Amino acid sequence: MADPEEYTNLDHIEMTVRELLTEMKDTSEVIVDLAYAALMYNSEDMAEKVNELEKKIDNLNFAIRFKVLLSSRTREDAKQLSGLLQVASAANKISDAAADMVDLLNLPLERRPFVSAMLHESDEKIRATRIGPQSSMAGYTIGKLGIEACTGCRIIALKSRQGWIYDPEDEVKIRAGDDIIVRGTEDGYNQLTEYAAGRKPWEFPEIPEGEEETTPQEEAASINSEEKVSE
Repeated sequence: MADPEEYTNLDHIEMTVRELLTEMKDTSEVIVDLAYAALMYNSEDMAEKVNELEKKIDNLNFAIRFKVLLSSRTREDAKQLSGLLQVASAANKISDAAADMVDLLNLPLERRPFVSAMLHESDEKIRATRIGPQSSMAGYTIGKLGIEACTGCRIIALKSRQGWIYDPEDEVKIRAGDDIIVRGTEDGYNQLTEYAAGRKPWEFPEIPEGEEETTPQEEAASINSEEKVSE
């Protein structure tokens, strides 16, 4: 456990308890996926990101404890707030376990054959695919494509010309040549590879009434227009 003095001036203290718990939950999901990916692809870069996220969860855990202590004035308050601490503690244990997992990278490959077997038995597996030049996915954001909704595969990391993006936001645009690491079922992954290779055109999710779909070109024109107005 890091020295509590490291946390005294963090922005996390300004977040609400709900925001802190949501952030911990989301981060704990990402850190486990990245830990598995780091072992699967023997990636020191991903292992480093796992350790970075583990420290982030330590920060969030401290911030929640700090807020709970400030809010608890009676025995009844303490009883009600203790559940929040249990949830935060569970997320913290998950992140600690993920950090322990990537420590296995320090062992030679022949001393960790069980890792491949463990990943093979999982219902949802972690795999990588590349966006081909003919893919109709290229040029659209993750959110516009609705990748997880359409294929059941969640992008946990994306490698572009600029480098790695971990747990990419919906606003991140996918381009030809990008490598994506996803977690999902075999059927979902097979479907995704067909789209990524350009063998099948991407099937965009239905747009709710009242919302209009815009192309990448229209989005770019809109951004340029906004920039001119701001000037």
